[in-house]
Order: sequence, then structure tokens, then C-alpha cells
Amino acid sequence: MSIVFFGTPEFAVSSLKALISSGENISLVVTQTDKIKGRGHKLTSPPIKIAAIDAGLKIQQPATLKHGAVSYEIAALKPEFIVVVAYGKILPKSILQIPRRGCINVHASLLPRYRGAAPISWAIIRGEQTTGITTMLMDEDLDAGPILLRAELAIAREDTAYSLGEKLSELGASLLKETLKGIRDDSVRPVLQTGEATFAPALKKEDGLINWSKSAEDIFNFIRGMQPWPGAYCHINGEAIKILKAEPAAGNGVPGAIEKITPHELTIGTGNGLLSLIEVQPPGKKLMPVSAFLQGRKLQQRMLLT
Repeated sequence: MSIVFFGTPEFAVSSLKALISSGENISLVVTQTDKIKGRGHKLTSPPIKIAAIDAGLKIQQPATLKHGAVSYEIAALKPEFIVVVAYGKILPKSILQIPRRGCINVHASLLPRYRGAAPISWAIIRGEQTTGITTMLMDEDLDAGPILLRAELAIAREDTAYSLGEKLSELGASLLKETLKGIRDDSVRPVLQTGEATFAPALKKEDGLINWSKSAEDIFNFIRGMQPWPGAYCHINGEAIKILKAEPAAGNGVPGAIEKITPHELTIGTGNGLLSLIEVQPPGKKLMPVSAFLQGRKLQQRMLLT
């Protein structure tokens, strides 16, 4: 029996490699099309495509799943499972109903919390202390299918969406192997989701704008949750400056105002508390410590950031 694997970003690579190392027969890997990225506008392959090529696996990159060609090809393979890990598109019913044992999704939250495209980012933005991985049996509704297994993971205070994603990627790979084994030996049975559902919609570039009226703690979480995409930013003297690292500080001030400035320190007022900026990135520049950013810039106390 074979497995058809759907996935796209780096997060999915650990799961694909785990299946390969376990000796699973991966008959097809489906991923999104190559995209033009970066300042050089280079055509870039998804990480899953690169991993699949390295493993000598067959790959398909359909622009859409709405037409029957992909469904026909998958049906002809008669897969035992379809495994979906951060593919990025909704699978139609024509594909969901193909595999003998069902479509298994590896989702980076403790469902029904944080259904949607960006569960890792939103868990950090909302100040959660724990998150995890859920494997579920997919149906036509978004992340609403029956739960198979769940595993919790603590969110460290220094975690960003990037670092937490790396941890959850490894946890997801491990739980996927356990899930497939449990389905095969009948020790894992699907259980309907219960409890309040929350949602984690995809993030857009403009979502990274910092709202200084929020508390320092909320902005601290927001900055971490926006790494690496889309990046938290604000405007200083008309420049869109990315804030990559900051820390809440004692005291209070005017939201968005520079409350303290020295050659090595830039502290901003918020709706509750102060926020000390540590690492920033001006347009077209590399990440830099705030001390380097301040050199040559005529910033003054009480100046407003927007």
C-alpha cells in the first residue's frame, strides 16, 4: 500500500522525511507551484519539492485541484493514506474520498483551537503558554475533522513563530508516525472535536503594523508571532522599520512615543508599559542592533512612531 503526500513549506519536510525513513511507500508528492521570491525575483521551489527530489520521489505541482487530472492520477495509485502537512490549499471531496484509510492532516495546534492557515503565529500573538500538534481525519470543513492524536508543547518566552515552527515540525513528524501505526493496528480511533473553536487566518503583509495602543506585553508577543512572516513593523520618520526583537520594560509613557533614547537604547511608550527595541531592520538593510540603527539618525524624545 502507498501514501500520497501533500505539503509545501519547510514545516512539512520533517513529516515527509519521517515517512521515508520509516520505509513507507510514497507513491506521489503533491506540492504548490514554484514561486518568484526575494529581491532577485528568482523562481524558487517549495522546500517539499526539494526534499522530494533528493529522495527520488515523483512530484506533481498542479496550479489547481479543481480539475480532475490530479484526482485521476491519485485514484490510479490506490493509496492507503493521503497525508497532508501544510499544503496550503483545500482538498476537494474528489480527492478526500480516494484513500482506503482516509486523509490524515498534521495540524500545528491543539484543535479545535486555532483552525486555519497560521496557527503557530496566532498562538504566540495571543499569548498562549502551550500549543501542540493534532493529527486529524480530514473532511470537507476547514480543520474540523475528527481528532486522531494530540501532543502538547510549551511555548518558550523567547520563541518566535519560526523557532516554534521548527519544534512543532519535529513533533508533528513523530505524531504522524504514531498515528499511522495506531490506525493500522486499530489502537487509534477518530474522536469528534469538542470545545470552543478559534481561528488562525492567514497573515498578510499589512497585518504586521504595530498598534502602539496595545500593552507592551501584547506587542512583545505580536513581534514574536510575526517572525518570519510578515514581520512586525512601524514607521519612524517615514521609514517602514521592522522590529525583530524587543522586551517589555518597567514604566509608562505615551503610546508610540520615544520615551527614552541613548546611543544604545530606544524605549517606546505603549498602552500599558514601555517597550525597549533591541533588533531592527531598516528598508533594504540587514538586521542590526538598535545601537547601530541609532547612529546618524536624528531621533528625539517624544517623537511619535506610527
